[in-house]
Amino acid sequence: MNEFGLWFSEGMEHILDLAGYDHILFVTLLVLTFPLKDWRKLLVLITAFTLGHSFSLALSVTGAVTFSRAWIELLIALTILASAIYQIVHYKKEQVGSNYFIYVIITLFGVVHGLGFSILLKSMLGHEDSIVLPLLYFNLGLELGQIIIVSIVLVFSLLLTSLLKCPYKIYKLILACSIALIALKISVERFLEL
Repeated sequence: MNEFGLWFSEGMEHILDLAGYDHILFVTLLVLTFPLKDWRKLLVLITAFTLGHSFSLALSVTGAVTFSRAWIELLIALTILASAIYQIVHYKKEQVGSNYFIYVIITLFGVVHGLGFSILLKSMLGHEDSIVLPLLYFNLGLELGQIIIVSIVLVFSLLLTSLLKCPYKIYKLILACSIALIALKISVERFLEL
């Protein structure tokens, strides 16, 4: 397999790995932020998350920042919990985050998730002479994986709300509450591991 294929597939597999479901849960919550008719706002929100994690992934892999893996894993769980609670509090609104504050917060949450992504990438890079291309390819793989998650959540949402006539607000509340409970469990477990 060529260098592009190796790093690209690693990035995609990392975000789609069900063992690392925390990233899947977070992206799912991002999709709940705006209904499909506001797909442009959703695209900007996903891009904000991407910019955040791309920035910190690059900083971490180059050694510009260091961190405790246990603390980053806890912070990732807390970003999911905070996002789920935000969705629950605002479940009656068809869209959450009509101001720029939500984009800033999601970018910062992206920074935290990027540090989590870097754990795998740094262990795989070893003593590579050049990390620029592997970093780029890995990040592109992450992005495709993220697009796949967004697409699956959107299709599932459309099926429930359009075909099965489940009210969007109820669907959003149930999904956000379920993710909040999972995130709370993960947060407590990761806190106890500190």
